[in-house]
Amino acid sequence: MATPYAMRHLSEVGSTQDEAARLLSGTGESALLLYADRQVGGRGRSGREWWEADRGMYASMAMRPEWEPSTWPRLSLVAGLAARNAVHEVFEVSTDLKWPNDLVVPTGKVGGVLAEAGSDTVVVGCGMNVWWPDAPDGAAALQAVDPGAVVVRRLVVAWADRLVGRLERGADEWGREEYRSACVTLGQDIMWDTDGAGTAVDIAADGGLVVETARGRIVIRSGEVRRVRDATVTRDDQPGGEGAAAP
Repeated sequence: MATPYAMRHLSEVGSTQDEAARLLSGTGESALLLYADRQVGGRGRSGREWWEADRGMYASMAMRPEWEPSTWPRLSLVAGLAARNAVHEVFEVSTDLKWPNDLVVPTGKVGGVLAEAGSDTVVVGCGMNVWWPDAPDGAAALQAVDPGAVVVRRLVVAWADRLVGRLERGADEWGREEYRSACVTLGQDIMWDTDGAGTAVDIAADGGLVVETARGRIVIRSGEVRRVRDATVTRDDQPGGEGAAAP
């Protein structure tokens, strides 16, 4: 079977998100994967500061999804599941998911995703800290020794292939049960934006986070809130956006 996306590689890029979108706009492809060895102008979710690992994965898939636009918010969660599967395949490392866009291990954040939608396209980025011997507080890496660029390329392709495979299942089969089992946010007392607070209890069918609050049960969605954090953590300046390294 032919690869269902075009693929481009750059040694250095400002933002894989921006460049992937630009490249797709000039083609008739339905999807284009761009990855880079270094990313010097990346951005995180809600404009968070960009941090770059010594060896990272920086990739973005620009696509024209067949899913209905109303279901596009699920794509960041789908990309997180694909990233989790890819990490396990390439490194045999188990990661958990922190709603809506982080991959974590017990020692910290190892990566994450960022989805940005246009009128007829979506760009889904994935960044991972592959090797980072002096990672800042709150961040971690997947490997203790630099595995090299060839292995990072394997990780990129594994993520992209799993993302495409999940998209082919359709929006109703996006992986809700799998996400529930991997989501460390569930059961946690959380806070969001300036005054939201409650206990995360479930993942909604559309990918939203179901929260039990003092006023009852509500659903919050990643496009409607700036950030969600553990209510027991006083710091809210963890590095990165979609990951300590991010697309």
